[in-house]
Amino acid sequence: MSQTGASAGGQPQRKFQGAGGTPGGLAEFFIGLGVAAVGFYLLFNHVYVQTAFGYPGGFGVFGNSFGLTLVPLLFGIGTLFVNGKSVLGWVLTVGGLLFIAAGILMNMHIYFRTTTLFDALVMFGLIAAGLGLIVKSLRPHEVKRLEE
Repeated sequence: MSQTGASAGGQPQRKFQGAGGTPGGLAEFFIGLGVAAVGFYLLFNHVYVQTAFGYPGGFGVFGNSFGLTLVPLLFGIGTLFVNGKSVLGWVLTVGGLLFIAAGILMNMHIYFRTTTLFDALVMFGLIAAGLGLIVKSLRPHEVKRLEE
């Protein structure tokens, strides 16, 4: 076999490369991923999510009409029990599920819990530092060689 790096099958062998197929940066990528994950965890830990969908006095277009959104889903499921290949049954079932999911998302309220400025700076700083390290890891790194 010649020194071209080809294997017996004729395909060139690929050398292991770092993040993004560039030389180096693998450690920076995983450190950045960890730092960003901690920042996102802290941020998401300070967010409250609630929905008023289906409850009396609910907000949005749907209000108290949660039962009405079940009608297409139930007809679709019934149609599929009669004939599992029914296009109408699948359309009603999937459409009913999407209609219910859209109603829930449209009536969702997201609140950021009161926090100190220091905590907010730590959260967003960790996210920015982690994403910066990830982006830096994707750029080619100069390979350091020891001189003999």
